[in-house]
Amino acid sequence: MTQVTLSPKYQVVIPLEIRTALRLKPGQKIQAIRVGRCIQLIPVKPMREYQGFLPGIDTEVEREPDRL
Repeated sequence: MTQVTLSPKYQVVIPLEIRTALRLKPGQKIQAIRVGRCIQLIPVKPMREYQGFLPGIDTEVEREPDRL
């Protein structure tokens, strides 16, 4: 487990091995979520990157007769 230090401006540096593994880029948005007494940092991806991430999912929607 890697430790980081909180700066006087409340900033942290994400360690290189984590940045590399997650392919983070400078200026990329990251969502911060509080879970109890923990902080989760989740990289925000453009919607285009989610295209095709659920192969084989049924996309057919059952419609009511008056909505055809």
